[in-house]
Amino acid sequence: MSGTTRLYVVVGDPVDQVQAPRLVNPVFAEAGLDAVLVPVHARPADFPAVLTGLRSIANLDGILITIPHKVAAADLADLRSPAAAISGSANALRREPDGRWLADNFDGAGFVRGMLRAGHRIAGSEIRLVGTGGAGSAIAVALLDAGCARLTVRDPDQARLTDLLRRLDAHWPGRATPRDGQGPVDVVVNATPLGLRPQDPLPFDPTDLPDGCVVADIIMKPARTRLLQAAQGRGLRTHPGIHMLAEQVDLYRAFFGLPGAR
Repeated sequence: MSGTTRLYVVVGDPVDQVQAPRLVNPVFAEAGLDAVLVPVHARPADFPAVLTGLRSIANLDGILITIPHKVAAADLADLRSPAAAISGSANALRREPDGRWLADNFDGAGFVRGMLRAGHRIAGSEIRLVGTGGAGSAIAVALLDAGCARLTVRDPDQARLTDLLRRLDAHWPGRATPRDGQGPVDVVVNATPLGLRPQDPLPFDPTDLPDGCVVADIIMKPARTRLLQAAQGRGLRTHPGIHMLAEQVDLYRAFFGLPGAR
């Protein structure tokens, strides 16, 4: 690094689990860019001040956002992409030529790409989503956009759940429901932070799921969460969280204008 190095950061609380630096920094190196992505630990009460400070750094070109700041990042951005506006959350911000900051969210697109690359079907599927925070909201948008037949959404925060369903219904009328369906289900997604810590309870019990169901987790560290282990023990197919981030690397390339975007 030197005085000409361009800066990118990933902001969260905690940050010891973030995988973006080990995926994005090799992209910079491969492209021969004088740039680096580093983690920034910002607690929720400090996040608005931290984001304001980061936006004021002249040699900082991009900000990635992880839990629990994605909703706040969308609110604080100057501009929002359709994905960020509908989901109400953001996981990436870039500086526009006029100095304003544009928020986008690639969690949903990355999740869907990862599922499809692993051979799982989205279009026409019955999907149950647990968790409507920043990532969960973006995943809900992407699953409906990818053509899932019905999306059942669960969250203990009823106000947050109701607000998301209202936004989804404006674009995909009648296809997202808060009912805790007992009918057929093809995919169940954990989009909660439960699983980051060993003592966390399971976000749901996979033993009652039907044979052939896919259990997906967006937790990236540990790679095999207790939920995925329990689902595998039940004989169900599983899908770990790292695919969601790995599939976003090309999306980040395009968003930040980096070489090699496809």
